[in-house]
Amino acid sequence: MTKDGPPPYGFVPPPSAPPSYAQAVGGVPPSSPFTPQQPVLTGAQIVTTVVPIGPQSTHMICPSCHSEVNTKTTTSPGMIAYVSGFLIALFGCWLGCCLIPCCIDECMDVHHMCPHCNAYLGRHRR
Repeated sequence: MTKDGPPPYGFVPPPSAPPSYAQAVGGVPPSSPFTPQQPVLTGAQIVTTVVPIGPQSTHMICPSCHSEVNTKTTTSPGMIAYVSGFLIALFGCWLGCCLIPCCIDECMDVHHMCPHCNAYLGRHRR
């Protein structure tokens, strides 16, 4: 009985995985909808900032015409003016007193527009 050493170990390949459904059926594997088919051009990056819009005119860059402007403001009665006018009329002051909240600046919504291209830029609600 002679022993020359341990038996030789050979490389045993792992069993292969079964084919996918698309490969078994013969179809084309689906591509992701977010995979660009054409190369994406990298140009200048556009950085946008949110400018808070308040009750006064605001200095900003118009997103429509890209000019640096002070916004043009107009006022219109807001929800608080209508609700308070309704409550005043409900309590018996319906002969014109209920219209007073529509004349008070603190009850008005402020609409901001671009003075160059008249684009609507936003609304400050009260």
